[in-house]
Amino acid sequence: MTAPILRQGATFAFVGLTATAVHVVTALSARSWLQASALEANLIGYGFAVLISYFGNARFTFGKAALRGGQFARFVAVSLFGLALNQAITFVAVNRLGLDFRLALGVVVVVVPAVSFVLSRLWAFRAAG
Repeated sequence: MTAPILRQGATFAFVGLTATAVHVVTALSARSWLQASALEANLIGYGFAVLISYFGNARFTFGKAALRGGQFARFVAVSLFGLALNQAITFVAVNRLGLDFRLALGVVVVVVPAVSFVLSRLWAFRAAG
């Protein structure tokens, strides 16, 4: 692995941890305070986290302007894929396997960021050309 990939990976992890913390706190709060279903709470948490993720990764991880070319549209596509994966994991874990919502979130916060980094690096924030 080259140094830029390691730096990007570390920065992506930091931005991701920040976004993940926002996701988890918001989702648990929505579940508790708003009596939201697991999927609703997860969607609310994800919505807040995705904003942190986009702006943090555009600026700090990949050094790009926030609304550069087709980058935002590609990020939205990656984000929607991540959301679908996120919701699928949550649905299967909670509704099919009967696992606790917190455990489902634990699986989500490991799998979705790994997939998102690969897609972001190779496609969403790729260099022009």
